[in-house]
Amino acid sequence: MIHTPPGLRPQPGPAYLESTRFFDWENGALREHARRTIGEETSPTGKAVRLFYSVRDGLRYDPFAMQLVPENFIASHTLAAKAAFCIPKAILLVALARAVGIPAAIGMADVVNHLNTNKLRERMGGKDLFIYHGYAVLYLDGQWVKAAPAFNIELCRRFGVLPTEFDGRSDAIFQEYDAYNRRHMEYVNDRGCWSEFPFDLLVKDFRAFYPASAFDFAAPAEKFEDGAQVR
Repeated sequence: MIHTPPGLRPQPGPAYLESTRFFDWENGALREHARRTIGEETSPTGKAVRLFYSVRDGLRYDPFAMQLVPENFIASHTLAAKAAFCIPKAILLVALARAVGIPAAIGMADVVNHLNTNKLRERMGGKDLFIYHGYAVLYLDGQWVKAAPAFNIELCRRFGVLPTEFDGRSDAIFQEYDAYNRRHMEYVNDRGCWSEFPFDLLVKDFRAFYPASAFDFAAPAEKFEDGAQVR
């Protein structure tokens, strides 16, 4: 596993195209989804854009699905689940990109959600800081670009969250303000990126930072309140 520190971008190589435990792009259903999604598109950038939107809008965002079991972070499992929070959705995008020959890594950062809900804040031990927010890092046209496919378009429209748009050329990360000009997401700490998802590291740090209630059960996403989500 290769970790690229904050402020740097990975050196492109075979490690970013491999099918791994978590980026299991050799899975038949995942490869077929990638093939159907890109269709007749031939350019890597065009393929990446199509894959991004298939993950952003094809899977419902569910911040209450955070359970620390390895299976929930495997790309093919997320594809079948149809709902996930930011990290599994980013893992799925990485795996799909690799399936069509695009080098990809998993990036993570700590973010503050200034519009967090009371229900989710309580579950997270009163915290508004969410460590290890996940996004994909894709190598396109000679540069690495970030792509965060977490919030699906239906959720954005329902709660006034600006959707994250991706053109394959510029970073596509969470919006600083929502549609009502309220401060929304703030990136406070870049953790760099990895060639494989560092599950053990995440579990160790999550258990040290959050109460057990943050990840020991799942609750329906429909119970969102106050129009704000996290991760």
